[in-house]
Amino acid sequence: MSEIAQDSRLRGNSIQNVFFIGIGGIGMSALARYFAKNGKHVAGYDKTPSRVTDGLQKEAVSVFFDENMELLDPGFFQKEKTLIVYTPAVAAENKWFVHFKEKGFLLKKRAQVLGEITKGKPTLAIAGTHGKTTTTAILAHLLKESGVKLTAFLGGISENYHSNILLEGEEVFVVEADEFDRSFLQLSPTMAAITSMDADHLDIYGENEQLQQSFRDFANLLPDPEKLFVKNGLPLRGKTFGVDDNADFSAKNIQIKNGRYEFDLQTPTGLETGFKFALPGKHNLSNAVTALAMALDYGVSPKDLISALATFKGVQRRFTYRIKTNDFVLIDDYAHHPAEIDAVHQAVREMYPDKKVVAVFQPHLYSRTRDFSDDFAQSLAQFDNVLLLEIYPAREQPISGIDATFLLNKIQHQNKKLVDKTELFQEIKKSGCPVVVMMGAGDIGEEIQKIVKAYNYAPPQL
Repeated sequence: MSEIAQDSRLRGNSIQNVFFIGIGGIGMSALARYFAKNGKHVAGYDKTPSRVTDGLQKEAVSVFFDENMELLDPGFFQKEKTLIVYTPAVAAENKWFVHFKEKGFLLKKRAQVLGEITKGKPTLAIAGTHGKTTTTAILAHLLKESGVKLTAFLGGISENYHSNILLEGEEVFVVEADEFDRSFLQLSPTMAAITSMDADHLDIYGENEQLQQSFRDFANLLPDPEKLFVKNGLPLRGKTFGVDDNADFSAKNIQIKNGRYEFDLQTPTGLETGFKFALPGKHNLSNAVTALAMALDYGVSPKDLISALATFKGVQRRFTYRIKTNDFVLIDDYAHHPAEIDAVHQAVREMYPDKKVVAVFQPHLYSRTRDFSDDFAQSLAQFDNVLLLEIYPAREQPISGIDATFLLNKIQHQNKKLVDKTELFQEIKKSGCPVVVMMGAGDIGEEIQKIVKAYNYAPPQL
C-alpha cells in the first residue's frame, strides 16, 4: 500500500485504523473501500443512511449516524494508530470532528489523502466542472478491459462494476480531480484532462476568474505539458478533444443506430473507425472522446479500445434509465448546473424528438441557485413541463429571499409548478408527459426510488 503522508505516524504500518467523518460521500466511500481492501480497520460517521452507507455496511465497514462515540471500537481511540479523514463539508461543531481535533489525532482532508496515495505513481486525472465523473469511469473501464492493472477512484457508481472504485493493481491510478475546495491541487498527475471550466462553486471561489485560475494551476501540476488534454475552445494549451470539429481528437461520421452512437475517431495520426457508444447526448460523446484520447496516449491499441467502449454501461445518476418501456421513460440525472441541464435536454430531445418531456428539478445550494438563477430559469424553460422541488441546502445555511419560489418566478413557462415531495408522483402523472427527467445533486436520488416503486416497475431481467 502506498504511503499516505510524510507524517511519521503514517510511515510503514503504524496506522491501523481509519475513521471517516462524512463517509457517505461518494469520494469518501471510495477511500474507505481502498483502505478496507488494504487491510485497515475502517469505520465512519454520516448524517443519514443512504445506498452508499448500506453498501459499506455490507462490506463490514461500521457506519454511525449519530454523534454518540460509545459504540465505536476502542481501537479507533488509539491516537498513534488512527487516521481521521474528513470532508470539507463537515460542520466545525460536529462532535466527532471536535473530539479528534482536540485530542490531537492526525486529521486529513479527503483530497490530501488521495493526493498522498497517488503521489509518485502514474496518475491519470480528469478535471472539469462537468463531465469528469463519466469521463473518469469511461477511462477506467477502457484501461481495465484492455488489461491494464489499475486503481481507479470514481465520483459515481459505475454501472459495469456497481462500485465507485476499481482495485485491479497499481500500474496506474485513474482519479476524478475535484475543483471544489481546490481539492485537485493536492494531486500530482502525470496525465490530465480538463472537460469544462464553467463558473461554479462561487461560494468557494468568489469570482469566476479565481475558478479559472485554479484550473490553470491544476494544469501546471503536470511535469510534461504535452500530457494535458483540453476540450476544444478552452483557454488552455494542450491536446484538444471535441465532437465533429477540428480538435486533435474528434468524433467523426456520427450516426445513431439502435439507440447508440456509432462513430469514427480522428486522431493526430489518422482515422480510427468502428466505435460504438451507448450513452445518449453529445456531452457524453465528448466524454468518450476524452477517455479514448487519454487511453491511446497511455499506449492502449485502437482495437482494444473499440471493443472496450462498446461494453461501457454508464454511471448511476448520469442519464440513467430507471423506467424504460415503449410508452413511458423515467431518466435519473445528477445535473445541478445550468450547463448540465442543457446537456440533458439536448440528449433527451435527440433520443425522443417527438415526445413531451417533464423536468423534475431539485436545486442544490442556496448560493448556486442565487448565482445562476437566470441561467437555471432559461435551461429549465426548454422542457415541456417543469416541476420544481425546494432547494437542497447541503452544507449551507439559508440565504434570505432565496428559495425555490424565487427560481420558479424566473422561469418563463406556463407549465411550471412548485411541488412537495409527497405530491411528486401524482404531479408527474398529471403532467401526462411520456418522458420524465429527474435532476439534482441532493436527495432527489432517493425520491426517484419511491417514484419507480409507485409505478410498480420491474426492469427486465438480462
